[in-house]
Amino acid sequence: MSLVLSPPKLVLLAVHLAIHADIESLAFLASRHATVLRKDLVLRVLLTYLPETVSSSDYLSFLEELSTGEFIDREAENIDHSIVENLSDEDAARKVRKLHLLPLARKDITVETDDDPLTLFLLHRAHRVDEEAGLLNQLPELLGPFIQYAPGIRVWMVSTLLPLLRRNYEYYPTESVPYTLAEFQSLPDGAAVDALLSQTGAQPKDYNLIGRDLRGMLVPWLHDDARWKPLDKTESTEEGIYSAGWERFLEWLLSKSSSSWRVAVAAVEQWGGAVDVDLGEHDVVWLSEQQQQHLDRRYARGIMACAYLVPEASVEALEGAHQMLRKVMDLLGQDDMMSLREGTDTLSAVAYLEGDGILNHKNTAFMRDDLLKDSNPLTKPSRKSTHLLHGLILSAFILTQCGLPCTIKRAGDLAFIQDERDQKAEVIQLIHTLAENAPKNDETYWVKRRKEVLWLRDWGIAPTPEGKVMGIFAKVKPEVIETEILRALLSSTRYSLARSLYEDATDKPLSPQIVQETVVAAALNAYDNASNPSRARGGLKKCDEIINAFPQTIHKSVPERRRIDSLLKATHALSEYRLVLRQGEPFSPIVLRVHSDPVSIIGKVLEQNPKSYTRIHDLLDVGTNMVRAGLVDRNNKVAAATAQAEENGQQIDAATQRITAMCIEAALKEDDFETAYSYIVNRLSGGVDASMGSTVKVDDDWSWRAALQAGQYIRSARTVRPTHLGNASGNPDIRHLEQRIDCLATALRIAPPSQLQEILKTFRRCEEQLDSAIKEDAAREEDLGTAEHSVMPGGFDAAPAAVRSHRSSGERQAHPSAAVASKAGDDAPMSLFDLSRATARAATRNFTALSTLQQSAGGGAAAAAAAAPAPGSSGSAPDGEWDGHDDHPRARKRDQLREAAMGTLTSGVGWLIGAPAPAPNQSQAPRND
Repeated sequence: MSLVLSPPKLVLLAVHLAIHADIESLAFLASRHATVLRKDLVLRVLLTYLPETVSSSDYLSFLEELSTGEFIDREAENIDHSIVENLSDEDAARKVRKLHLLPLARKDITVETDDDPLTLFLLHRAHRVDEEAGLLNQLPELLGPFIQYAPGIRVWMVSTLLPLLRRNYEYYPTESVPYTLAEFQSLPDGAAVDALLSQTGAQPKDYNLIGRDLRGMLVPWLHDDARWKPLDKTESTEEGIYSAGWERFLEWLLSKSSSSWRVAVAAVEQWGGAVDVDLGEHDVVWLSEQQQQHLDRRYARGIMACAYLVPEASVEALEGAHQMLRKVMDLLGQDDMMSLREGTDTLSAVAYLEGDGILNHKNTAFMRDDLLKDSNPLTKPSRKSTHLLHGLILSAFILTQCGLPCTIKRAGDLAFIQDERDQKAEVIQLIHTLAENAPKNDETYWVKRRKEVLWLRDWGIAPTPEGKVMGIFAKVKPEVIETEILRALLSSTRYSLARSLYEDATDKPLSPQIVQETVVAAALNAYDNASNPSRARGGLKKCDEIINAFPQTIHKSVPERRRIDSLLKATHALSEYRLVLRQGEPFSPIVLRVHSDPVSIIGKVLEQNPKSYTRIHDLLDVGTNMVRAGLVDRNNKVAAATAQAEENGQQIDAATQRITAMCIEAALKEDDFETAYSYIVNRLSGGVDASMGSTVKVDDDWSWRAALQAGQYIRSARTVRPTHLGNASGNPDIRHLEQRIDCLATALRIAPPSQLQEILKTFRRCEEQLDSAIKEDAAREEDLGTAEHSVMPGGFDAAPAAVRSHRSSGERQAHPSAAVASKAGDDAPMSLFDLSRATARAATRNFTALSTLQQSAGGGAAAAAAAAPAPGSSGSAPDGEWDGHDDHPRARKRDQLREAAMGTLTSGVGWLIGAPAPAPNQSQAPRND
């Protein structure tokens, strides 16, 4: 049974059906009463009362019928009219007025709809489904069938719905952003981009999805014209349009490059820019050509800015930055650039930089600030800027690969600021690092690295007519680089390669003078770093090898080489001894070089090595080599120059005398008086005589002290016994006293005047001891002789006195000490006489010294002539002491030496102590030989 309903009741019934989601009954009712239930009214009823949880598929067909106005034939449904049949028309109209149906249009919707009711409904319904039910994922099903019907919906779906839907439901469902469609659409462009990319690259495991996010969320979001703004001609831009969201993305990319460069590299590698977009099923939406060009140019600038901001100095990071550069060149349509590893092999010239002032210190700021501004010349997409960046990346790559980590920004600082000191320090550090990391037996390593270092100076670009070059080491002179490389080759023991490059090469990169100075410095550096003083090991061996590595440049006649050879000899000689200069620190070679008094080290050797004084020849050679090495008196340039020459006698003599004195003192400390006495007699006396004839006076404050110390030595039970006596007295005490007097006599001759008084006192005491010992020895011999005669058979004891006297005289001649003792009984001891007798005794052992004494006495041969004996003594003189010649009797040897010594002391040192000149002996007839 059919019921005729008034329009208010039809509306109320339609609302009732919508509330209960009875779409089929509502469609039947709308098809039967189209004049009352108009299209816009039905859509408002659905918008207001159809639950948002109802699936879009349940009412899509009904919406399509409404859009076309053609309803399919439906059979009469059993519609429940009870809700309205008991209402009066007035009540129904009153209820209709209270329905408050929602309007189709929303104020926050900016989509171009042409006020089409269905389009407005779909957009409004989509927002309500999202806001009330949170069923954002159902909206594509709702809106998809109407894209062709309403083109505005297509753009809105692509630019708003699709990015948010993918962000929260497809890509990161567990990390969704808390925005509805309306809230997301109302966000500022920068905030919207931040929301879309908040999880992009947040986890390393998602780095491979960065490109997906950019092409699936960012680029679709940019397809809304509301994201673009035209700019006035006065604003600085190349395209005349601007997108705040795109700029925010570029800032995001730069921040990732600074904090997590792998994200930026992955983004650039995986995404090709604005043309690389995923619109899903809606790929018929395009950006304008102007927008496309703007995005590409800004993206290229942003990529170059990212490359400058890569903070890590590693091969991987630099290769990532170079991949960025290659993407820029691809966007600009430039020829592809070879990889970094290929670039290090070819080291080709950096193109498009000749004669340009882009390497300016002002550009340093552009690497850090205003990277995205159009005024920045470093990030401007052009051939010049891309090749400049290539040069910087390749430079940083070479440095990093060589072991000296370098960022692109650091390489830029070196190239732009052009500070010579900074560049030189970097070069030196680089080459030192190469030396540390160099393989032991690979010369190709050094050949390649040398080429790379030289390329870093000029980037393979020929100098300008003004001589300017481009590179990160442009301010460093080639000679400085080559010198450092030579040093590194020498420190790495690559001698043959160094010789082939710097000595044998036709085009020598360094002058012989620089090579010589460098090699000498390297040799001394190896010496200074040595820990073992042996020339066959360690640093000294290396020093020896270095100094001999360039035979043509540093031949044996070069003073520096001779000096180093002497230094090596001296140091190696010390390796044979135990030597500790400080407690717990064994001797190291550098101590010898820096020691203020290197000769004193020999004193330490004598202290720490028993019997080492017996190797005086070796120690003297050490001292001589110290002088020739320039270690002695190195602060005196004149002395140093003398030491480098062959005839450096002054310093060598001084070192020889000092070392001899050290050996004498060491022998005395070890109670080896015989060796000390031997050194004094054979070395100090001879050295004194030689120094007398020298034109240069050597200040010798050591020899006389050593001689005095030997003269003061008192024989004890620990004293080393002599191995042979020769012609000396058989009495060890007398012999020792005689030797002491010899030592004191030497001390008198070489001591300064201020020290003579002390030495004379010691001399006087020693001579008194000798006289006393001689008398005691003579008495013992006399007693022994008497006892022997008394027991002899045949009455030999009754021999005439004259015979005994003759025999005694003969015995005294055989035993000089006894003769001296006998003579001592006739001549009372006096100071000058005693001194002259001791000096004469020393002269008998050294006739050269004796002749000197005679000449200095002023009498020449006359002073050496013998005086006639006293009248009363001729009868008792033995036959051997007199030898008549030309009727003139010859004086005894003892008296002859006494007179010579007396004359010497009188004319030489007698004046110092106030001794009067001796009167001539009238009883002695002069010889007339």
